[in-house]
Amino acid sequence: MKNIKSRVLTLALAFMFCLISLMPVAYACTGITLTAEDGAMVYGRTLEWGVFDIESRILILPRGHEFVTELSNDKNVHLPGIQWTGKYGVVGIDGLNQPIVFDGMNEKGLTAGVFYHPGFAEYIDYDSIIADKSMAPTDVANYLLSTCATLDDVRQAINQIVVVNVVEPALEIPAPIHLMVSDPSGEQIVIEWLQGKPQIFDAELGVLTNAPTYDWHITNLRNYVNLSAVALPDQEIGSINFSPLGSGSGMIGLPGDFTPPSRLIRAVAFTQTARPTSDGLETMYELFRILDNFNVPLGASEGSEGEDLDKSGMRSSTLWTTAQDLTNKVTYYHTQHNRQVRKIDVGSLDFETISDVQTFPLDLQKEQNIEDRTPGKESVSS
Repeated sequence: MKNIKSRVLTLALAFMFCLISLMPVAYACTGITLTAEDGAMVYGRTLEWGVFDIESRILILPRGHEFVTELSNDKNVHLPGIQWTGKYGVVGIDGLNQPIVFDGMNEKGLTAGVFYHPGFAEYIDYDSIIADKSMAPTDVANYLLSTCATLDDVRQAINQIVVVNVVEPALEIPAPIHLMVSDPSGEQIVIEWLQGKPQIFDAELGVLTNAPTYDWHITNLRNYVNLSAVALPDQEIGSINFSPLGSGSGMIGLPGDFTPPSRLIRAVAFTQTARPTSDGLETMYELFRILDNFNVPLGASEGSEGEDLDKSGMRSSTLWTTAQDLTNKVTYYHTQHNRQVRKIDVGSLDFETISDVQTFPLDLQKEQNIEDRTPGKESVSS
């Protein structure tokens, strides 16, 4: 009996790790959080999608916007879903040429980031009886940001909706996602759907990647409790003294591959050893520095699927990177085309006067700003 149980467990673990290893690097989003000495909380993330350009835009959803969801089982069948009125204005980055938030902040400083969760997100099937509270996975961030001011609101709201198994046309499958949601109090949660029901995890470490489930990632951290920012001491073996070859010896064993478990370990290691920062602006610099470690090249060997799709105009699988200062209500970002940091001062927007959904390009020109500092020449950008 013990042998049978052992074999079943081995097969289950093998299957799970096969799912993880098959997850292409193209979907390797990584989210982290840092806190400044003055209490400013800054959450940020990378967005990877190396299969095709998701054509993200800056999206502004006005206060009082009427949301009408339309669900589909295929390209020809459209089903009614939940309708609601937004209570709060929202600024986000969207994708797939649709006004759906991939990463955003509302006027109260609540943020939500959508992360890919293939092989583990489980929704219920559509039922017309509960159509009035049913939505697609891609509607969830819009719903939470437009109706919730705090994480207490989020906890209540997430149990008042049903996320259903409907096809996202751009993906040709139901979008497998989980979310990290944060508010200016410093608290963060991860929301996942398992067996059709929402699961809420406290995210005290402020990090998230992709598959498998969040609680598995936290358990896996126990395998790396030896990691340290402090260098290893010299060791004497016999009459020979062995000292570390250089700095960073305390991080020996840190995984360096692009899989979600390895990226989460690195995200924890890097955020827990981040340099002290005075305020939200300085923390933004440190957050972008850390997230640079997670940039993924276009056409990386681990994510070579989809080579027949149109990747023209893409320079990286990391399409954009954000830093959201929840305390000061500012969104910063840079893109695959232009590393110059740009910002949207969400706190200064007058949502009373914004009446329609607005979108703006992330890049006015899809090229890097280059300042010419050659002596004798005027400073120009090109």
